[in-house]
Amino acid sequence: MSPRRATSGGLIDRSRSVRFSFDGQDFAGHPGDTLASALLANGVSLFGRSFKYHRPRGVLGAGVDEPNALVTVLRGEAREPNVQATMLEIHDGLKVVSQNRFPSLGFDVGALNQLGGKLLGAGFYYKTFMGPVFGPLKGTRFWMFCEHFIRRAAGLGKAGVAPDPSRYERMNAFCDVLVVGSGPAGLIAARAASQNGARVILAEQDARLGGSANWSGASIDAQPSTEWAAGMVRELSAMPNVTLLPRTTVWGYYDGNTMAALERVADHKAKARPGEPRQRHWTIRAGRVVLATGALERPLVFPGNDRPGVMLASAAERYAGEYGVLPGDKVAVFTNNDAAYRSALALREAGCRVVAIIDPRETISEQARALAVRTGAEILTGRAVTGTEGGKTISGVRMQVFDAASGAVSGDPRTIEADCLLMSGGWSPVINLASQAGAKAEWSERLQAFLPPKDASGWVGAGAFNGAFTLAEALAEGLAAGGKSGSETPDVAGDELEVAPAHVLEIEAAGKAFVDFQHDVTADDVRLAHREGFQSVEHLKRYTTLGMATDQGKTSNVSGLAIMANALGRQIAEVGTTRFRPPFAPVTIGALAAERYGEIRPERLTPMHDWHLARGATMYSAGLWHRTMIYGLPGETVEQAYVREAKTTRETAGIADVSTLGKIMVQGSDAANFLDRVYTNMFSTLPVGKARYGLMLREDGLVLDDGTTWRLGEQDFLMTTTTANAGKVMQHLEYMLDVVWPDLKVQLTSVTDQWAGASIAGPRARDILAACVTGTEVDNETLPFMGIVYGDIAGAPVMICRLSFSGELAYEVYSGAGHGTHVWEALIAGGKPYGLVPYGLEALGTMRIEKGHVTGAEIDGRVTARDLHLDWMLSKKKPFVGSMMMDREGLVAPDRLQLVGIVSLDNRPLNGGAHIVEELDRDNPHGSIGHMTAACYSPVFGRHIGLALVKGGKDRRGTRAFISDPLRKRFGPVEIVSHHFYDPEGKRMHG
Repeated sequence: MSPRRATSGGLIDRSRSVRFSFDGQDFAGHPGDTLASALLANGVSLFGRSFKYHRPRGVLGAGVDEPNALVTVLRGEAREPNVQATMLEIHDGLKVVSQNRFPSLGFDVGALNQLGGKLLGAGFYYKTFMGPVFGPLKGTRFWMFCEHFIRRAAGLGKAGVAPDPSRYERMNAFCDVLVVGSGPAGLIAARAASQNGARVILAEQDARLGGSANWSGASIDAQPSTEWAAGMVRELSAMPNVTLLPRTTVWGYYDGNTMAALERVADHKAKARPGEPRQRHWTIRAGRVVLATGALERPLVFPGNDRPGVMLASAAERYAGEYGVLPGDKVAVFTNNDAAYRSALALREAGCRVVAIIDPRETISEQARALAVRTGAEILTGRAVTGTEGGKTISGVRMQVFDAASGAVSGDPRTIEADCLLMSGGWSPVINLASQAGAKAEWSERLQAFLPPKDASGWVGAGAFNGAFTLAEALAEGLAAGGKSGSETPDVAGDELEVAPAHVLEIEAAGKAFVDFQHDVTADDVRLAHREGFQSVEHLKRYTTLGMATDQGKTSNVSGLAIMANALGRQIAEVGTTRFRPPFAPVTIGALAAERYGEIRPERLTPMHDWHLARGATMYSAGLWHRTMIYGLPGETVEQAYVREAKTTRETAGIADVSTLGKIMVQGSDAANFLDRVYTNMFSTLPVGKARYGLMLREDGLVLDDGTTWRLGEQDFLMTTTTANAGKVMQHLEYMLDVVWPDLKVQLTSVTDQWAGASIAGPRARDILAACVTGTEVDNETLPFMGIVYGDIAGAPVMICRLSFSGELAYEVYSGAGHGTHVWEALIAGGKPYGLVPYGLEALGTMRIEKGHVTGAEIDGRVTARDLHLDWMLSKKKPFVGSMMMDREGLVAPDRLQLVGIVSLDNRPLNGGAHIVEELDRDNPHGSIGHMTAACYSPVFGRHIGLALVKGGKDRRGTRAFISDPLRKRFGPVEIVSHHFYDPEGKRMHG
């Protein structure tokens, strides 16, 4: 290894050094270096081993397109694999190790895979599913044998198992204009938009804003492009309506100009500041999006194109111009377009010796030839590289005469001594985000690249993204995208080169020529896929894994399509391309989860949640909500607690938090008509200020959900649903409006989180309410059953409806979520003289079982209204969702499972899910006639009771059967009774 840092140049801070380690060896770089530039500066050319063949690999690119130089970053016990060395900024103490090698990077026994040759070609893992036959290893047995080894070999970096100690954040942002990319086009677009008064966010994936202006050597407005870019950044930083986001990758484009972005806040620091996250995930909602994402250079496909020391020409130019790093001492260039000639001159001026420029074109432009002459290199047109020489780094380049018409090489090979080969196969605009937004790519025959469509919605492109590769074009398009006149375009000076490439992407010669570097996909693999019938671009991608690695084929897609098109005898435009999907670049799961981790599902808390915890409540999950199970006293079991709570509620009064009930506003001139259609019973006749119990069916005639709906005005209804089914009901209603009845003038709004709710039940409930409420009476005349009144409790406005789930005199009190705890505490204080107790779901479940009310345990997606004895709610005056299907033969059969009550005759507990049988057989349980849906100990009856669904249940009332629960070893006699255990006439709740 010999140092290759140029004596001058670059934007790094040469006054300070940064110490880091790679594979246990210490190195030094400078602030501003990436790991790739720092290692190259130290003479390191070997960065890793390839995925399948374990071939030695070096750096190919200089940015987010890098497929080879993937490393694992060690942070204490945590490890992050597959980090691109080109995107990783060095800092003091950084520890990095190479991947996919054993025992070391220099000596990797996995390199023996190269001897496997065609055995490891495209689809080899699929073929092992089918054989071959080796003695007893036949068919899938052979796959089972191979699977262990294939799985161990798969993947690149090794994921860690230690917890990630890093902190992550989420951020929501809104702007008028989001500019993605801070090259010359992006910078001038951001300034133009901000000068027009727009709120602007400028996101750049690199640490340094400016893009190609930082290393191109161009001149803008009579100053070096680096100085122009720095001045633009200073100007934008001073604007109050501009937010600059360096180190931020916009990785996803979603509906309504909603963009997902990842900001690397502290990855470049030895230690984050107190409270500072490692990464921040942004959700940006923009009025308009400017895509100035530039273009990526493509490699050429020829044997040995993956050897360390072979890299993209633009990457080498960037290493020299931005980092002051020389990629080699003797540099050869292989290009099919003029852009690489500028790169060759930049390297010559940085201190490299450019020995040859090899170009398959017979003639080149005068501008390119002039640049080549200035490099002092030998100009070899009509030639092509047919191989490279060397071991873990390149030592020479073989070339032959090339016939552009036939694509064949001829003549004796000539070897040129070189320790670095730069290649350029043309440019691919970065249209990934536009593709995610739904844009269909358009093929440009001139540029041999896919371009975004000319007509777009929500976004506008600028610069190389549009295929505008000259600096003057990029600046003009950036101004227009930002809303300014083209007359304000800055003056530029420099060589404006033609970047349109020759139609040459592959040189066919002996040896492995790689298309997808990260997944070791060769040109022969693409042709094999063609021969085996995998000719669709989607099939090609999946069969060969072309473009399926972490780089998503940024450097390989077009070359792979070109080879397939050639095999098919078609044009690339006919073959097409796959759809780009998010994320554009890898995103850490920690950043997506941000502050929420440890539980996969989101958590929903009621406004009174902290009050419950402070009073010793035991919580459990009900759907996504945290709900109170019991308010246990010291020494109480769960059963003792809920029995006490239920008994006290029946005797005096109890209060429960019902904020979790689904609440949906149904509004509009057709709201009543809509409810008549989705409910089985009539709601258009419901008076204002009253509520009604409702039942919904699915279109197949089975029960969807039940609940109450309150009529707050002529066109305003508040629908309540069960906690667990709130989302399902909302989805059902929206489907009906959007698809079935789009002509109805109805608006749906989920207001579940806007209302806090408390249910007061028991003989003293009215007294407690009267003591707390002002502005209304709550007597039987003013507030009859299912009536609604409005008032205030402790100064907070409330809405009260008299309805009961427990079977007792009960009221539901709703207030704004912000007043929830305040109202709750006022009710608790008002009920103290009457013995009011808070009760949880266990007590609520006990009282609803005693009353015979149904919940999701009974509404399990298989029952009808008749099964639940709710056929009295099926209107005969109107059609409704499910009415056409509810009378099918199978849904009215006499032996259907019907709701019944169950009483334990041996006074032992019952369990939900236990089977009901007519004859008990402990050794061979069989003959189930139904199952328990819910069970409890009833403090009213002093017995264990439950609800069940039993075949022909209505006719079995008064008969005996048995519980058969072999998993819990519970067997015993039971009696089948009516599901209405408690107050079947309803006198208590109507009192």
